[in-house]
Amino acid sequence: MNTNITAAHRDAFEALTSGDFGNLALFSCFVNGEPASAIVAITPDEDGNTLTIQPLFFISVTPDMVLTDHDGVEA
Repeated sequence: MNTNITAAHRDAFEALTSGDFGNLALFSCFVNGEPASAIVAITPDEDGNTLTIQPLFFISVTPDMVLTDHDGVEA
């Protein structure tokens, strides 16, 4: 079976669903200029003055998005 899901995707999903991490947040952003939101991990750098925001998943559906399977069939 073909999949676009990587080990990093599975790890991020596990972090999100496990409840073991307190540094996950919903983040307002833009994707290709369209309003969106993402689930991100927020980690302070060693200096404590800078935050690293790592996107884990984009969760907003925009009007231009079309969800298809690997054969191009719309969901």
